[in-house]
Amino acid sequence: MIVVVLLLALLTYLSSVITDFNILHGFATLPEAFIWIFSNLVVTEESLERMPTILDKLVETILMSIAATTTATVVSLLLGVMGSKAVGTSKILGVLARFIASLSRNIPVVAWALILLLSFGQNSLTGYLALFVGSVGFLTRAFIEVIDESSQSAVEALQATGATYIQIIMKAVIPECLPQMISWILFMIETNIRNATLVGILTGTGIGYTFDLYYKTLNYHGVALVTVSIVVAVTLIELLSNHVRKVIL
Repeated sequence: MIVVVLLLALLTYLSSVITDFNILHGFATLPEAFIWIFSNLVVTEESLERMPTILDKLVETILMSIAATTTATVVSLLLGVMGSKAVGTSKILGVLARFIASLSRNIPVVAWALILLLSFGQNSLTGYLALFVGSVGFLTRAFIEVIDESSQSAVEALQATGATYIQIIMKAVIPECLPQMISWILFMIETNIRNATLVGILTGTGIGYTFDLYYKTLNYHGVALVTVSIVVAVTLIELLSNHVRKVIL
């Protein structure tokens, strides 16, 4: 344990030297930073007048995140079945499904937004596609693991009765894995709402665009209200998701 701590301390020191980062100076500026935050990022009565606009953009962001996740779920379910070692029908299709999942998952959503921005421009479609591609990678990987780790007794029973492959998937695999899949889908919705804020800054849509607009115009009271709205929305959705998980699991 002591060796690990010393090793981490050494790596931290070397990283500070290489990047020319003064740790002591960083800690010394923390009080001043907190004073600035509590002095400027405050919700005022004037900023509350912008609440209808902020709520409209927040709803747009949430709906876009849900749409990207739900449509990605359909594609991910197909790729998950293809990529599963337990129920997959072809090694080639399995490798292809895992490659697609790895490619879309390992490239950050923000990077996808920048790539798609070149083709589709600044609009809601770009934000949707960026979230969609990122969701496909994550959910496909999650679905493959859920299917591979599920009990195969129902599958074997249906195979013994001469059921078709589609019947096995629809009557055994999906019902067995559905609770865990729903849990991952809910988690992806929460993640996409957070990611959508950053994507919106790049694509000029949703709550991210509103945040960026207030920030660039030095309207820090508006920035504070947008930030609080995002935190409250994500917290409420997370509480709702946790409740649903408790019901289905």
